[in-house]
Amino acid sequence: MGRKEEMKRMKTKKIAGSIAFVVGLIIIWQLIYVIGADWLKVVKPYAVPNPLGVWNSFIGLIANGTMLTAVGHSMLRALIGFIIAIILGVILGILILHFPYLCTNLKPMILGIQTLPSICWVPFAILWFGLGESAIIFVVVMGSAFSIALAVESGVKSVPPIYIKAAKTMGVGAVGMYKKVIFPAALPSFISGLKQGWSFAWRALMSGEVMSATVGLGYTLILGRDLADINQVMTVMLVIIALGIIIDKGFFSVIENRILRKRGLLQ
Repeated sequence: MGRKEEMKRMKTKKIAGSIAFVVGLIIIWQLIYVIGADWLKVVKPYAVPNPLGVWNSFIGLIANGTMLTAVGHSMLRALIGFIIAIILGVILGILILHFPYLCTNLKPMILGIQTLPSICWVPFAILWFGLGESAIIFVVVMGSAFSIALAVESGVKSVPPIYIKAAKTMGVGAVGMYKKVIFPAALPSFISGLKQGWSFAWRALMSGEVMSATVGLGYTLILGRDLADINQVMTVMLVIIALGIIIDKGFFSVIENRILRKRGLLQ
C-alpha cells in the first residue's frame, strides 16, 4: 500500500512539474512579446502571436462554433482514413511476409515512399478525386498505410521462432497460428506501429485539409493566414498539437501499457 501511495505522489509531483513548466513558458512568451512589440517596437504585433491573443482567439472560435466544427470534421476524416490505412497496411504487411519476392522488391519501395512528405500526394488526390472528402482521406491513407505495413512486417518477424515451433508440434494450422500465436505475440510491436501510423495520418490530414478542405482544422489555419490573424494560426496549431498528444497518451499509450503490464513487461 505504501508503494502505491509513493508512486501516486510521484505521479502527482510529475504532473505538477509539467504544468509549472508550461505555465513558465507561457509567461516568458508573453514577456518577450510585450518587450519586443510594445516596449522596444522591434517586432510587428500582427506578425507575432502572443498568449493573450491566442487565448482570445481560442475563446472566439469556441464561441462561434468554428473550432468545434473544425475538430469534428478533422477527427472524422482522420478516423476513416486511419481505419482504411490499417486494413491496407495489415494486408500489405502480410503479403510482404509470405512472399519473398515482394519482400525483396516491394519493401524497399515502401521504405522509399514512406519518406515522402504527405503533401506530395495532394496533387494526385485533387486530380483523381477532386476537391472533396475523398481527396483528403486518400492523403491520410497514403500517409500512414505504408508505415503500418512495415510495423506489421517488423512485429511478426520479432516473434520468437520457438513459439511457432511449439505451436506446430501441437498441430496448430496456418489460420490458428496467426490467431493464437503470431498476432498475440506481435501485438505490442503492432500497437507501437499504430501509434506511429496515427502520427503520420494526423500530419497527412493537415496537409490534405490545407489544400482542399472547406471546413476543418487545416482550413481554419489557412483562413487565419488569409485574414492576417497570426493568433488564430497559432491557436489552430496548438489545438492540432494538443489533440495529437491527447490521442497518443490517452488512447494508444494506455492500450500499449495495459498489454505490457499484462505480459509482465511493465510494472
